[in-house]
Amino acid sequence: MAYIPRLKEEYKTRVIPALKEEFGYNNVMQVPKLNKIVISRGVGAAVSDKKLVDYAVEELTKITGQKAISTISKKDVASFKLRKGMPIGAKVTLRGERMYEFLDRLITSSLPRVRDFSGIKATGFDGRGNYNLGVLEQIIFPEIDIDKVNKISGMDITFVTSASTDKEAKSLLTELGLPFKKN
Repeated sequence: MAYIPRLKEEYKTRVIPALKEEFGYNNVMQVPKLNKIVISRGVGAAVSDKKLVDYAVEELTKITGQKAISTISKKDVASFKLRKGMPIGAKVTLRGERMYEFLDRLITSSLPRVRDFSGIKATGFDGRGNYNLGVLEQIIFPEIDIDKVNKISGMDITFVTSASTDKEAKSLLTELGLPFKKN
């Protein structure tokens, strides 16, 4: 029998019926689902030191379990000494099994390690059912060894859902276990 991530199983058994009841969907296919998670990280100092992008790619690969790619600049910015085509960041797009595994690890082990954690802000929705979360330190992930980190930096995590409204997306992410702050 094939391995099924815990959150994927929970989505099928508990989240779909809960969302169908809450929003009155007639069909299972109307229920919003999590399409992908994109983790990106900009490395501003990469203009002067090319190795920093390699470190960022390596750390994102460790965190997600999937090979990260470096992102390149799209245009010249003279004030930053930036040329078109220079590597300036790293990103990973997770789908399927790895996406659910990463989300499970984020909720159960990484977010509780944030200092003074009281929940994540509910203001990161974009109006189309997607949610953006900013993480200030990469050391909240247990995969990162704090002794081998050369510079503490943050990253952006984007949850792309099939929901059409922010209310549906927030209900989906809350049911999956993301701890939003109580207003």
